[in-house]
Amino acid sequence: MRSMSQPLKIALVCGLAVTVASCSTAQRLWPFGGDDAPSSVASAGERVSILEFEQRLSPSTALSGRDFFVPGPQAINAWPVPGGNVEQSLEHVIAAPEFTVAWRRDIGQGASRTTQVTATPVAADGRIYVMDGEARVSAVDANTGQILWQTNLRPEGRDRAFGGGVAVSGDRVFVTSGYRLAAGLNARTGAVEWTTQFDAPIHGAPTVSGGRVFAVDVDNQVVAMDAATGAMTWSYQAISEPARLMRASSPAVTGDTVIAPFSSGEVVALRAANGQELWTQVLSRTSRTNALSEIRDIAGRPAISRGVVYAVSHSGLISAMDVRTGQPAWQLPLTGVNAPWVAGDVVYAVSKAGELTVINRQDGQVYWIRDINEGRTRTEGGLFFGVGKRTVRPVWSGPILASNRLILVNSDGQAVAYDHKTGQEVASLNLGAPAYIAPIAYNGALYVVTDNGQLVSIR
Repeated sequence: MRSMSQPLKIALVCGLAVTVASCSTAQRLWPFGGDDAPSSVASAGERVSILEFEQRLSPSTALSGRDFFVPGPQAINAWPVPGGNVEQSLEHVIAAPEFTVAWRRDIGQGASRTTQVTATPVAADGRIYVMDGEARVSAVDANTGQILWQTNLRPEGRDRAFGGGVAVSGDRVFVTSGYRLAAGLNARTGAVEWTTQFDAPIHGAPTVSGGRVFAVDVDNQVVAMDAATGAMTWSYQAISEPARLMRASSPAVTGDTVIAPFSSGEVVALRAANGQELWTQVLSRTSRTNALSEIRDIAGRPAISRGVVYAVSHSGLISAMDVRTGQPAWQLPLTGVNAPWVAGDVVYAVSKAGELTVINRQDGQVYWIRDINEGRTRTEGGLFFGVGKRTVRPVWSGPILASNRLILVNSDGQAVAYDHKTGQEVASLNLGAPAYIAPIAYNGALYVVTDNGQLVSIR
């Protein structure tokens, strides 16, 4: 039996001390349960609303009923890094028009008391590359699901490490791991060609660009390695932050600029050649009603599109920043752990409360907000007179815009498709297990890794 609750599955938080005054307060502090805005609080015999102190995201009346442009879907014949490309911005892909499961394949160890499945799959040359909860990397035939090779990178005698990810470039698969290592594998055979040891675990996947491999360790250090040898070429140390989420992000790259996100809430632009800092922005918004806003982690990948960087923090901000200067074009109060999805005139984002939001990319005005947890919220637990009951809402991962639908997966084991213009649900299917990793698209199909260590192909 799994020992972690679904919220804890995503938010393993370290170094945060919170004094709890009441049961209702405790429920609000839980990062993936309940609403961000609490009820009013009595003080000195009066009931005083504290919502006025909190910014609330709401649709713009000026955009009510207005349409927006999204480009048509494009075929995707490679997904080499977790975000699809090094800018982590693909706009609109052709994938899974029938939205049915084609096959499922066990890829190794799923989540357990000591393991976690966190790696987004990548794809190239007819193969899906994925890593299980014990740093076992597999190459899977994209059409049939056949396992072509497996390589286990867990060091002898080591356990209780988690995190990391994979990327592919040319004839090499690149791996980062919570076991404090990075590795380069032969893409055809899985043979280990080089390994590099680090002082800290790496929970996020690598990004490969221009002959370099970029990754961020848990101490908020960016490392750049030579893709051919694994030799470290430079490193950059950001502000260390002990309070962080279990999800981890990856750097984005555009030209000679690396955009690195950190658990401190910092977004830093670095020169790819030498690690020189170009600019820094901090996405942090302290909430008077939610102490967990102090966790400033940027757990979703930043996306770069048309010279603008889009990023979301757990501290309650989504921001659009100029890639050259870091100057924000706009910022909105949105708390999230997923990467934003940029397409055409809009940015799609999912909050941790389960709100799917469509934002005008130019000025930050909101077209609409949909509560995708509507009808999926349930109550669990409780003994006598309802004591101990808790409200449970699914944890969502995504979205990806595929064949005119926004596709998300959730902790209830569902893949759900929404109309990309209206937000209305149009289809859903059962994945067979919870899913905490957003789907990828490749050669007309979607691929999802579930929490029990299965790779699922959706056609």
